Amino acid sequence: MQRSDVTRDDGTWVGLSLDVPDRRQPELCVFGAGARLLVSQLSRPVLLAIVEEPLQGVDFWRTDAYRSFVPPLRADMGRALSGSPERWAHHFARHLGDSPGSPLHEGRWLLSCESPLKRRRHAATSHAEYWSSMLVEGHPDGYIDWCLHSTSWEILPLRPMPGPDDSRVKAYRKQAREGTLPPVLLWWVSGLDCHLILDGHARLAAAVAESIEPPLMQLHRTLPHDDLAARVGDAVRFYECELARFAELRAVHGPTVPDGAATAGPQLVRLLHDLDTGQRPTWAWPLPGGEGQWHRIAREVTVGNRWPPA
Repeated sequence: MQRSDVTRDDGTWVGLSLDVPDRRQPELCVFGAGARLLVSQLSRPVLLAIVEEPLQGVDFWRTDAYRSFVPPLRADMGRALSGSPERWAHHFARHLGDSPGSPLHEGRWLLSCESPLKRRRHAATSHAEYWSSMLVEGHPDGYIDWCLHSTSWEILPLRPMPGPDDSRVKAYRKQAREGTLPPVLLWWVSGLDCHLILDGHARLAAAVAESIEPPLMQLHRTLPHDDLAARVGDAVRFYECELARFAELRAVHGPTVPDGAATAGPQLVRLLHDLDTGQRPTWAWPLPGGEGQWHRIAREVTVGNRWPPA
């Protein structure tokens, strides 16, 4: 896997671009069967979901099978990497690439410290209140309400969130107060329209308990190289056409007409950045056996419970 830094035009670090070759199907995988989804890790069902028609939300059933592929983070590592999103990104990227149970597959990905979740909190809302509201509730079953939380891109834990007095949470609360709390690793899954916690359930619980903004690392798919090259070419040609159009106007109306660079230039920069970092839909593989197999798995993991809902 090749890693490369992604920055803005002013040099601000955004994240790591991960170029993954020759990994056809990951060990943490989304399968689809019609309106039904299955998230599986190392062949173990992790999450069953049904997209409610007409696209109003998702009913889900969460098993306790998920295991993080990131080894436990010690306090001394938190202090050593504190304040360096770049170093944390490389730490997570190494485990994403090398450890079993990761969602990476062939293509380009972005592992970024920037997240739309951080931009939605109102100044009058405390961090504890806001981040608590972003957590999808329910275990083992629950509902992701796309109408009530339209485009809020909530956070769905892959196991029950520990309480504020949990021993791990207490340890992380101390790090949160010291400003050395390691990031929470999130994976954007478009079929659920929310983020899954890959690593850091206790760290997020600690941030909520201490009412601080949790440091985040967000993982999502980006454009593959061939699509990126084609769209960059289209963007550059549009930029050149804009400059040519302004040049024709200047030839007719004189130098009082701007040359267009002040408008088209920043637009091109924004477009190129968006093409390089923008989210792409999550791949879902056809579930072998289709809906019948999905229902068989649902019966096995929800035995004795009335799920899915009628």
